[in-house]
Amino acid sequence: MSHSRFHVLVVDDEPNIRSGLAKGLANEADVVDTAGDAEEALQLFEKRQHDLVIADVRLNCGMTGIELARKMLFARPQTAVIVITAHGTVETAVDAMRAGAFDFIAKPLDLNLVRQQVRKAREHYALQLENRQLRNQLASAGEISNIIGNCSAMQNVFHQIRQVAATEATVMIHGESGTGKELIAKALHDLSDRSSGPFIAVNLGAMPESLLESELFGHEKGSFSGASRQKPGCFEQAAGGTLFLDEVTEMSAKSQVDLLRVLETRTYRRVGGEQLQQSDTRVLSATNKSVQDLIEAGSFREDLFYRLNVIPIQVPSLRQRREDIPLLVEHFLRHFCERHNRRNKQVAPESMQILTAAPWPGNVRQLRNMMERLVVTLADEMIHASDLPAELHPHSASKPTLSCSLADAVEQCERDTIVAALEACEFHRERTAKQLGVSIRTLHYKMSRYGLH
Repeated sequence: MSHSRFHVLVVDDEPNIRSGLAKGLANEADVVDTAGDAEEALQLFEKRQHDLVIADVRLNCGMTGIELARKMLFARPQTAVIVITAHGTVETAVDAMRAGAFDFIAKPLDLNLVRQQVRKAREHYALQLENRQLRNQLASAGEISNIIGNCSAMQNVFHQIRQVAATEATVMIHGESGTGKELIAKALHDLSDRSSGPFIAVNLGAMPESLLESELFGHEKGSFSGASRQKPGCFEQAAGGTLFLDEVTEMSAKSQVDLLRVLETRTYRRVGGEQLQQSDTRVLSATNKSVQDLIEAGSFREDLFYRLNVIPIQVPSLRQRREDIPLLVEHFLRHFCERHNRRNKQVAPESMQILTAAPWPGNVRQLRNMMERLVVTLADEMIHASDLPAELHPHSASKPTLSCSLADAVEQCERDTIVAALEACEFHRERTAKQLGVSIRTLHYKMSRYGLH
Protein backbone atom coordinates (compact mmCIF):
# COMPACT_ATOMS: atom_id res chain seq x y z
CA MET A 1 0.00 0.00 0.00
CA SER A 2 1.40 3.42 -1.01
CA HIS A 3 1.01 6.17 1.54
CA SER A 4 1.77 9.08 -0.81
CA ARG A 5 -1.22 8.52 -3.11
CA PHE A 6 -3.11 11.74 -3.91
CA HIS A 7 -6.92 11.47 -3.89
CA VAL A 8 -9.11 14.19 -5.47
CA LEU A 9 -12.89 14.68 -5.22
CA VAL A 10 -14.79 16.84 -7.76
CA VAL A 11 -18.21 18.11 -6.60
CA ASP A 12 -20.45 19.81 -9.17
CA ASP A 13 -24.13 19.41 -10.08
CA GLU A 14 -23.35 19.72 -13.81
CA PRO A 15 -22.41 16.27 -15.24
CA ASN A 16 -20.35 17.74 -18.10
CA ILE A 17 -18.15 19.70 -15.71
CA ARG A 18 -17.71 16.67 -13.44
CA SER A 19 -16.68 14.36 -16.24
CA GLY A 20 -14.52 17.03 -17.91
CA LEU A 21 -12.57 17.72 -14.73
CA ALA A 22 -12.22 14.01 -13.97
CA LYS A 23 -10.70 13.36 -17.40
CA GLY A 24 -8.62 16.55 -17.36
CA LEU A 25 -7.10 15.78 -13.96
CA ALA A 26 -6.44 12.07 -14.57
CA ASN A 27 -2.69 12.69 -14.88
CA GLU A 28 -2.56 15.01 -11.85
CA ALA A 29 -3.91 12.61 -9.22
CA ASP A 30 -3.84 8.92 -8.41
CA VAL A 31 -7.62 8.79 -7.89
CA VAL A 32 -10.31 11.25 -9.03
CA ASP A 33 -13.81 10.71 -7.61
CA THR A 34 -16.87 12.74 -8.59
CA ALA A 35 -20.12 13.66 -6.81
CA GLY A 36 -23.21 15.50 -8.02
CA ASP A 37 -24.38 16.84 -4.66
CA ALA A 38 -23.18 17.47 -1.12
CA GLU A 39 -24.68 14.30 0.40
CA GLU A 40 -22.93 12.07 -2.11
CA ALA A 41 -19.72 14.08 -1.65
CA LEU A 42 -19.77 13.66 2.14
CA GLN A 43 -20.34 9.89 1.82
CA LEU A 44 -17.38 9.56 -0.56
CA PHE A 45 -15.25 11.85 1.58
CA GLU A 46 -16.00 9.84 4.73
CA LYS A 47 -14.87 6.67 2.96
CA ARG A 48 -11.86 7.95 0.95
CA GLN A 49 -10.57 10.89 3.06
CA HIS A 50 -9.57 12.91 -0.02
CA ASP A 51 -6.47 15.10 -0.06
CA LEU A 52 -8.05 17.69 -2.37
CA VAL A 53 -11.71 18.63 -2.94
CA ILE A 54 -12.80 20.81 -5.89
CA ALA A 55 -16.35 22.01 -5.18
CA ASP A 56 -18.75 24.34 -6.95
CA VAL A 57 -20.17 27.08 -4.71
CA ARG A 58 -23.72 26.57 -5.98
CA LEU A 59 -25.02 23.03 -5.52
CA ASN A 60 -28.68 22.08 -6.05
CA CYS A 61 -28.97 20.39 -2.67
CA GLY A 62 -29.58 23.06 -0.04
CA MET A 63 -25.87 23.28 0.86
CA THR A 64 -23.32 25.57 -0.73
CA GLY A 65 -19.83 24.51 -1.69
CA ILE A 66 -18.48 26.77 1.05
CA GLU A 67 -20.66 25.05 3.69
CA LEU A 68 -19.49 21.70 2.31
CA ALA A 69 -15.88 22.86 2.61
CA ARG A 70 -16.41 23.81 6.26
CA LYS A 71 -17.81 20.34 7.07
CA MET A 72 -14.96 18.55 5.31
CA LEU A 73 -12.25 20.73 6.82
CA PHE A 74 -13.73 20.24 10.28
CA ALA A 75 -13.57 16.45 9.80
CA ARG A 76 -10.12 16.47 8.14
CA PRO A 77 -8.22 19.79 8.43
CA GLN A 78 -5.31 18.62 6.23
CA THR A 79 -7.58 18.37 3.17
CA ALA A 80 -7.15 21.17 0.61
CA VAL A 81 -10.32 22.67 -0.90
CA ILE A 82 -10.56 24.63 -4.16
CA VAL A 83 -13.89 26.44 -4.61
CA ILE A 84 -15.21 27.14 -8.13
CA THR A 85 -18.12 29.39 -9.15
CA ALA A 86 -19.66 31.24 -12.04
CA HIS A 87 -20.15 34.21 -9.74
CA GLY A 88 -16.58 35.19 -8.97
CA THR A 89 -17.17 38.14 -6.67
CA VAL A 90 -14.67 39.36 -4.10
CA GLU A 91 -17.17 38.60 -1.31
CA THR A 92 -17.46 34.96 -2.39
CA ALA A 93 -13.69 34.64 -2.55
CA VAL A 94 -13.36 36.07 0.96
CA ASP A 95 -16.06 33.71 2.29
CA ALA A 96 -14.25 30.75 0.71
CA MET A 97 -10.91 31.72 2.24
CA ARG A 98 -12.51 32.29 5.64
CA ALA A 99 -13.97 28.79 5.42
CA GLY A 100 -10.40 27.51 4.98
CA ALA A 101 -10.32 27.06 1.20
CA PHE A 102 -6.91 26.49 -0.37
CA ASP A 103 -7.82 28.52 -3.47
CA PHE A 104 -10.68 30.03 -5.49
CA ILE A 105 -11.31 29.76 -9.26
CA ALA A 106 -14.07 31.41 -11.33
CA LYS A 107 -16.04 29.83 -14.17
CA PRO A 108 -15.76 29.39 -17.12
CA LEU A 109 -12.97 27.09 -16.03
CA ASP A 110 -9.54 27.20 -17.61
CA LEU A 111 -8.44 23.56 -17.39
CA ASN A 112 -4.76 24.51 -17.49
CA LEU A 113 -5.29 26.86 -14.54
CA VAL A 114 -7.13 24.12 -12.64
CA ARG A 115 -4.26 21.72 -13.32
CA GLN A 116 -1.78 24.29 -12.01
CA GLN A 117 -3.79 24.71 -8.81
CA VAL A 118 -4.03 20.93 -8.36
CA ARG A 119 -0.25 20.61 -8.77
CA LYS A 120 0.18 23.39 -6.24
CA ALA A 121 -2.16 21.59 -3.81
CA ARG A 122 -0.29 18.30 -4.35
CA GLU A 123 3.05 20.01 -3.61
CA HIS A 124 1.50 21.46 -0.46
CA TYR A 125 0.27 17.98 0.53
CA ALA A 126 3.76 16.49 -0.02
CA LEU A 127 5.31 19.28 2.06
CA GLN A 128 2.83 18.65 4.88
CA LEU A 129 3.68 14.94 4.80
CA GLU A 130 7.40 15.68 4.89
CA ASN A 131 6.97 18.13 7.76
CA ARG A 132 4.92 15.60 9.72
CA GLN A 133 7.63 12.99 9.29
CA LEU A 134 10.25 15.51 10.36
CA ARG A 135 8.23 16.46 13.45
CA ASN A 136 7.96 12.79 14.33
CA GLN A 137 11.73 12.36 14.07
CA LEU A 138 12.43 15.46 16.13
CA ALA A 139 9.73 14.91 18.78
CA SER A 140 11.12 16.24 22.05
CA ALA A 141 11.68 14.03 25.06
CA GLY A 142 8.98 15.81 27.10
CA GLU A 143 6.26 15.81 24.44
CA ILE A 144 5.15 13.51 21.66
CA SER A 145 2.03 14.06 19.51
CA ASN A 146 0.54 16.50 22.08
CA ILE A 147 1.16 14.13 25.01
CA ILE A 148 3.13 15.88 27.74
CA GLY A 149 5.19 14.27 30.47
CA ASN A 150 8.70 14.39 31.90
CA CYS A 151 8.36 11.72 34.60
CA SER A 152 10.06 8.36 34.13
CA ALA A 153 6.73 6.52 33.70
CA MET A 154 5.73 8.75 30.77
CA GLN A 155 9.21 8.54 29.28
CA ASN A 156 8.76 4.78 29.25
CA VAL A 157 5.41 5.21 27.45
CA PHE A 158 7.07 7.49 24.86
CA HIS A 159 9.81 4.91 24.34
CA GLN A 160 7.22 2.17 23.72
CA ILE A 161 5.32 4.38 21.26
CA ARG A 162 8.46 5.04 19.22
CA GLN A 163 9.38 1.35 19.28
CA VAL A 164 6.08 -0.05 18.00
CA ALA A 165 4.48 2.79 16.00
CA ALA A 166 6.04 1.79 12.67
CA THR A 167 4.98 -1.87 13.05
CA GLU A 168 1.64 -3.51 12.28
CA ALA A 169 1.39 -5.10 15.74
CA THR A 170 -1.87 -4.75 17.66
CA VAL A 171 -1.48 -2.68 20.83
CA MET A 172 -3.68 -2.70 23.92
CA ILE A 173 -3.49 0.45 26.04
CA HIS A 174 -4.23 -0.02 29.73
CA GLY A 175 -5.03 2.79 32.15
CA GLU A 176 -7.66 4.51 34.28
CA SER A 177 -10.38 6.65 32.73
CA GLY A 178 -9.05 10.05 31.70
CA THR A 179 -5.36 9.14 31.46
CA GLY A 180 -5.14 9.86 27.73
CA LYS A 181 -5.39 6.41 26.16
CA GLU A 182 -6.88 7.78 22.94
CA LEU A 183 -3.99 10.27 22.68
CA ILE A 184 -1.59 7.34 22.94
CA ALA A 185 -3.46 5.56 20.15
CA LYS A 186 -3.40 8.71 17.99
CA ALA A 187 0.36 9.05 18.57
CA LEU A 188 0.87 5.45 17.43
CA HIS A 189 -1.08 6.27 14.27
CA ASP A 190 0.68 9.60 13.61
CA LEU A 191 4.13 8.01 13.90
CA SER A 192 3.23 5.00 11.74
CA ASP A 193 3.44 4.36 8.01
CA ARG A 194 -0.37 4.64 8.05
CA SER A 195 -0.33 8.29 9.18
CA SER A 196 -1.72 9.53 5.84
CA GLY A 197 -4.70 7.18 6.24
CA PRO A 198 -7.72 7.74 8.52
CA PHE A 199 -7.73 7.38 12.30
CA ILE A 200 -11.15 6.14 13.42
CA ALA A 201 -11.96 5.96 17.14
CA VAL A 202 -15.06 4.22 18.51
CA ASN A 203 -16.12 3.96 22.15
CA LEU A 204 -17.59 0.48 22.56
CA GLY A 205 -18.75 1.17 26.11
CA ALA A 206 -21.11 3.94 24.97
CA MET A 207 -22.69 1.92 22.13
CA PRO A 208 -25.85 -0.21 22.41
CA GLU A 209 -25.25 -3.87 21.55
CA SER A 210 -27.96 -3.72 18.86
CA LEU A 211 -25.96 -1.13 16.90
CA LEU A 212 -22.45 -2.41 17.48
CA GLU A 213 -22.22 -4.93 14.61
CA SER A 214 -23.48 -2.38 12.08
CA GLU A 215 -21.17 0.31 13.48
CA LEU A 216 -18.08 -1.88 13.19
CA PHE A 217 -18.79 -3.75 9.96
CA GLY A 218 -21.39 -1.61 8.17
CA HIS A 219 -24.64 -2.79 6.65
CA GLU A 220 -26.33 -3.27 3.28
CA LYS A 221 -29.40 -1.36 2.19
CA GLY A 222 -32.56 -3.04 3.50
CA SER A 223 -30.67 -5.34 5.89
CA PHE A 224 -32.87 -4.19 8.78
CA SER A 225 -35.65 -1.70 9.49
CA GLY A 226 -34.33 1.81 8.89
CA ALA A 227 -31.38 0.73 6.72
CA SER A 228 -32.30 3.00 3.81
CA ARG A 229 -28.84 2.89 2.23
CA GLN A 230 -25.58 0.99 2.37
CA LYS A 231 -23.42 2.24 5.21
CA PRO A 232 -19.68 1.61 5.65
CA GLY A 233 -18.62 0.48 9.10
CA CYS A 234 -15.60 1.54 11.13
CA PHE A 235 -13.37 -1.15 9.62
CA GLU A 236 -14.20 0.10 6.13
CA GLN A 237 -13.80 3.77 7.10
CA ALA A 238 -10.39 3.02 8.64
CA ALA A 239 -9.08 1.20 5.55
CA GLY A 240 -5.43 2.09 5.03
CA GLY A 241 -5.31 3.62 8.50
CA THR A 242 -5.95 2.79 12.15
CA LEU A 243 -9.06 1.72 14.08
CA PHE A 244 -9.04 2.47 17.82
CA LEU A 245 -11.47 0.45 19.95
CA ASP A 246 -11.90 2.18 23.30
CA GLU A 247 -13.41 0.28 26.27
CA VAL A 248 -12.98 -2.94 24.28
CA THR A 249 -13.75 -5.09 27.34
CA GLU A 250 -17.39 -3.85 27.23
CA MET A 251 -18.12 -5.98 24.14
CA SER A 252 -20.68 -8.79 24.35
CA ALA A 253 -19.66 -12.41 23.85
CA LYS A 254 -20.97 -12.41 20.24
CA SER A 255 -19.15 -9.17 19.36
CA GLN A 256 -15.94 -10.61 20.81
CA VAL A 257 -16.26 -13.60 18.45
CA ASP A 258 -16.87 -11.27 15.48
CA LEU A 259 -13.82 -9.14 16.32
CA LEU A 260 -11.61 -12.20 16.84
CA ARG A 261 -12.62 -13.50 13.39
CA VAL A 262 -11.60 -10.21 11.73
CA LEU A 263 -8.25 -10.18 13.52
CA GLU A 264 -7.55 -13.78 12.49
CA THR A 265 -8.79 -13.72 8.88
CA ARG A 266 -8.59 -9.96 8.07
CA THR A 267 -12.03 -10.30 6.43
CA TYR A 268 -15.60 -9.45 7.45
CA ARG A 269 -19.11 -9.13 6.05
CA ARG A 270 -21.43 -6.14 6.25
CA VAL A 271 -24.69 -6.79 8.10
CA GLY A 272 -27.06 -8.32 5.54
CA GLY A 273 -24.25 -8.88 3.06
CA GLU A 274 -22.76 -12.02 1.55
CA GLN A 275 -19.55 -10.67 0.03
CA LEU A 276 -16.37 -10.90 2.10
CA GLN A 277 -14.68 -7.52 2.63
CA GLN A 278 -10.92 -7.32 3.08
CA SER A 279 -9.65 -5.50 6.17
CA ASP A 280 -6.58 -3.31 5.65
CA THR A 281 -6.72 -1.75 9.10
CA ARG A 282 -4.42 -1.70 12.10
CA VAL A 283 -6.38 -2.31 15.29
CA LEU A 284 -5.51 -0.60 18.58
CA SER A 285 -7.62 -1.03 21.71
CA ALA A 286 -7.88 0.30 25.26
CA THR A 287 -9.45 -0.63 28.57
CA ASN A 288 -9.66 0.81 32.08
CA LYS A 289 -10.35 -2.59 33.66
CA SER A 290 -8.27 -5.56 34.77
CA VAL A 291 -8.59 -7.92 31.78
CA GLN A 292 -7.23 -10.87 33.75
CA ASP A 293 -10.06 -10.48 36.26
CA LEU A 294 -12.60 -10.40 33.40
CA ILE A 295 -11.06 -13.51 31.83
CA GLU A 296 -11.25 -15.37 35.14
CA ALA A 297 -14.87 -14.26 35.51
CA GLY A 298 -15.63 -15.60 32.02
CA SER A 299 -16.77 -12.25 30.58
CA PHE A 300 -13.82 -11.72 28.19
CA ARG A 301 -12.27 -14.24 25.81
CA GLU A 302 -8.68 -15.16 26.57
CA ASP A 303 -7.86 -15.82 22.89
CA LEU A 304 -9.14 -12.36 21.92
CA PHE A 305 -7.05 -10.81 24.69
CA TYR A 306 -3.91 -12.44 23.31
CA ARG A 307 -4.74 -11.12 19.83
CA LEU A 308 -5.28 -7.57 21.09
CA ASN A 309 -2.54 -7.49 23.72
CA VAL A 310 0.46 -8.32 21.51
CA ILE A 311 2.05 -5.07 22.73
CA PRO A 312 0.67 -3.80 26.07
CA ILE A 313 1.18 -0.14 27.04
CA GLN A 314 0.39 0.86 30.63
CA VAL A 315 -0.51 4.54 31.03
CA PRO A 316 0.13 5.88 34.55
CA SER A 317 -2.60 7.67 36.48
CA LEU A 318 -2.10 11.34 37.34
CA ARG A 319 -1.52 10.31 40.96
CA GLN A 320 1.48 8.27 39.74
CA ARG A 321 3.00 11.21 37.88
CA ARG A 322 2.40 14.18 40.18
CA GLU A 323 5.68 15.80 39.07
CA ASP A 324 4.05 16.37 35.66
CA ILE A 325 1.06 18.30 37.07
CA PRO A 326 2.73 21.78 36.98
CA LEU A 327 3.80 21.11 33.38
CA LEU A 328 0.27 20.06 32.42
CA VAL A 329 -1.30 23.02 34.23
CA GLU A 330 0.88 25.51 32.35
CA HIS A 331 0.18 23.78 29.04
CA PHE A 332 -3.60 23.79 29.54
CA LEU A 333 -3.61 27.42 30.69
CA ARG A 334 -1.73 28.57 27.57
CA HIS A 335 -3.96 26.46 25.34
CA PHE A 336 -7.29 27.66 26.76
CA CYS A 337 -6.26 31.31 27.13
CA GLU A 338 -5.45 31.29 23.42
CA ARG A 339 -8.61 29.38 22.47
CA HIS A 340 -10.96 31.61 24.47
CA ASN A 341 -9.05 34.86 23.82
CA ARG A 342 -8.28 35.43 27.51
CA ARG A 343 -5.29 37.11 29.13
CA ASN A 344 -2.53 34.74 30.22
CA LYS A 345 -3.08 33.39 33.72
CA GLN A 346 -0.69 32.30 36.44
CA VAL A 347 -1.14 29.88 39.32
CA ALA A 348 -0.27 31.05 42.83
CA PRO A 349 2.25 28.80 44.65
CA GLU A 350 -0.34 27.68 47.22
CA SER A 351 -2.76 26.79 44.40
CA MET A 352 -0.11 24.73 42.63
CA GLN A 353 0.58 22.83 45.85
CA ILE A 354 -3.12 21.99 46.14
CA LEU A 355 -3.32 20.93 42.48
CA THR A 356 -0.24 18.74 42.82
CA ALA A 357 -1.56 17.01 45.96
CA ALA A 358 -5.16 16.50 44.77
CA PRO A 359 -6.43 12.90 44.20
CA TRP A 360 -7.64 13.49 40.59
CA PRO A 361 -9.99 10.50 40.18
CA GLY A 362 -10.65 11.67 36.62
CA ASN A 363 -6.93 12.04 35.87
CA VAL A 364 -5.68 14.37 33.10
CA ARG A 365 -9.18 14.81 31.64
CA GLN A 366 -10.43 16.19 34.96
CA LEU A 367 -7.44 18.52 35.27
CA ARG A 368 -7.91 19.74 31.70
CA ASN A 369 -11.63 20.46 32.20
CA MET A 370 -10.91 22.33 35.42
CA MET A 371 -8.26 24.52 33.78
CA GLU A 372 -10.67 25.44 30.99
CA ARG A 373 -13.36 26.35 33.50
CA LEU A 374 -10.94 28.56 35.46
CA VAL A 375 -9.75 30.30 32.29
CA VAL A 376 -13.32 31.03 31.19
CA THR A 377 -14.83 32.07 34.54
CA LEU A 378 -12.03 33.94 36.33
CA ALA A 379 -11.33 37.59 35.53
CA ASP A 380 -8.18 37.79 37.68
CA GLU A 381 -4.87 36.84 36.05
CA MET A 382 -3.77 34.98 39.19
CA ILE A 383 -5.47 31.72 40.20
CA HIS A 384 -5.63 31.70 43.98
CA ALA A 385 -6.36 28.79 46.30
CA SER A 386 -9.86 30.19 46.96
CA ASP A 387 -10.60 29.90 43.22
CA LEU A 388 -10.13 26.11 43.25
CA PRO A 389 -13.15 23.80 43.79
CA ALA A 390 -13.82 22.75 47.37
CA GLU A 391 -13.22 19.05 46.65
CA LEU A 392 -9.55 19.78 45.93
CA HIS A 393 -8.84 21.37 49.30
CA PRO A 394 -7.45 18.68 51.61
CA HIS A 395 -9.23 19.86 54.79
CA SER A 396 -12.32 21.40 53.24
CA ALA A 397 -14.78 18.93 54.80
CA SER A 398 -12.79 17.54 57.70
CA LYS A 399 -14.09 19.87 60.42
CA PRO A 400 -17.86 20.39 60.21
CA THR A 401 -19.10 23.30 62.31
CA LEU A 402 -21.91 23.07 64.87
CA SER A 403 -24.29 24.48 62.27
CA CYS A 404 -23.63 21.53 59.97
CA SER A 405 -25.39 18.29 60.84
CA LEU A 406 -23.98 14.89 59.91
CA ALA A 407 -26.68 14.52 57.24
CA ASP A 408 -25.73 17.90 55.73
CA ALA A 409 -22.04 16.95 55.69
CA VAL A 410 -22.82 13.64 53.98
CA GLU A 411 -24.97 15.38 51.35
CA GLN A 412 -22.27 17.98 50.67
CA CYS A 413 -19.67 15.23 50.26
CA GLU A 414 -22.00 13.33 47.92
CA ARG A 415 -22.66 16.46 45.82
CA ASP A 416 -18.92 17.26 45.55
CA THR A 417 -18.20 13.65 44.52
CA ILE A 418 -20.86 13.76 41.77
CA VAL A 419 -19.55 17.12 40.49
CA ALA A 420 -15.97 15.77 40.36
CA ALA A 421 -17.12 12.62 38.52
CA LEU A 422 -19.16 14.65 36.01
CA GLU A 423 -16.14 16.83 35.25
CA ALA A 424 -13.86 13.80 34.95
CA CYS A 425 -16.27 12.16 32.47
CA GLU A 426 -16.85 15.37 30.50
CA PHE A 427 -20.49 15.41 31.72
CA HIS A 428 -21.24 12.14 29.88
CA ARG A 429 -23.93 10.81 32.19
CA GLU A 430 -23.67 7.09 31.35
CA ARG A 431 -19.90 7.09 31.96
CA THR A 432 -20.39 9.15 35.14
CA ALA A 433 -22.94 6.66 36.49
CA LYS A 434 -20.60 3.78 35.68
CA GLN A 435 -17.66 5.49 37.43
CA LEU A 436 -19.79 6.21 40.52
CA GLY A 437 -21.17 2.66 40.55
CA VAL A 438 -24.84 3.74 40.38
CA SER A 439 -27.61 3.39 37.82
CA ILE A 440 -28.28 6.20 35.34
CA ARG A 441 -31.68 6.65 37.00
CA THR A 442 -30.04 7.16 40.41
CA LEU A 443 -27.59 9.66 38.95
CA HIS A 444 -30.44 11.66 37.35
CA TYR A 445 -32.26 11.70 40.69
CA LYS A 446 -29.18 12.88 42.59
CA MET A 447 -28.38 15.56 39.99
CA SER A 448 -31.94 16.88 40.20
CA ARG A 449 -31.82 16.86 44.01
CA TYR A 450 -28.59 18.87 44.10
CA GLY A 451 -29.52 21.23 41.27
CA LEU A 452 -26.87 19.93 38.89
CA HIS A 453 -29.00 19.76 35.71
